[in-house]
Amino acid sequence: MMKRNLRNAAMVAVLASAVGLGACGDDGPVGIDDENVERIQLVLNSQILAEYDGTSWGGALSVTEGTSTAHFDVRLIDHDGDVVQAPSGVYLQVDIANEEIAGWEQDSAGEFGGHLRGVAVGETEAVFKLMRGTVEEYVTTAVDVTVTAP
Repeated sequence: MMKRNLRNAAMVAVLASAVGLGACGDDGPVGIDDENVERIQLVLNSQILAEYDGTSWGGALSVTEGTSTAHFDVRLIDHDGDVVQAPSGVYLQVDIANEEIAGWEQDSAGEFGGHLRGVAVGETEAVFKLMRGTVEEYVTTAVDVTVTAP
């Protein structure tokens, strides 16, 4: 299995699909197991714009200055290629390196999706995190974000 390049190896503990992997018992919360999450896909209008394979991103994100994209879906994909759902209590956080260039907005806090907003022409990066409270359970490397002129 492909070695994971995560910023903190101790973070990988949170993803089990309620459908495919069952619910947690008295032993603690259901975790995202890096054997269960093979890839993360950023999908816009049914098209995969960028995909994280556990070590690096294929693709990049782009938005025009002064606009926001349509809604992105953030899909968690297991080793069988199936979309898996995060357990209760796990939410998505997206950190933009330079918020003077781009921003990330969610329709509802923590949802697995959102909108990329172009603030000013330039380049920055975004990091996608699966969070439980204040704990980073799974963190991607940075994906390139470009804001273009209108």
